Amino acid sequence: MVFPSKIITCLLVLTVYMAASSESTITCGTVTSTLARCVGYLTNSGPLPSDCCVGVKSLNQMAQTTPDRRQVCECLKSAAKDITGLNTDLVATLPTTCGVSVPYPIRFSTNCDNKYLESSLYTWLQKYIKLMNI
Repeated sequence: MVFPSKIITCLLVLTVYMAASSESTITCGTVTSTLARCVGYLTNSGPLPSDCCVGVKSLNQMAQTTPDRRQVCECLKSAAKDITGLNTDLVATLPTTCGVSVPYPIRFSTNCDNKYLESSLYTWLQKYIKLMNI
């Protein structure tokens, strides 16, 4: 039997989590400036500069919420349209090359509203419920 206090606790946690800001705090200017050092590499115009991977890792750290991840996705897609000669294979593998794991494919066709960009609330709730023996 599920105890009412555990259900209430779970609902309170969910409410607090869902009440978090739905606005992104990351601007497209931040995204493009953070990854500017990668352009030469991504257009086959040079080697991978270490500053590029620093930017990739920094951007990954900045994009911790669903709205931020969606904003970064949209900004990247928009910026990519303005860069001539992007090597799509290098773009797709850049996070992995820099040692960053992202839960969605890096493609120009990526749907920025995709479920992969959402935070792992469901997984977290499953663990919480299991821990609380609900």
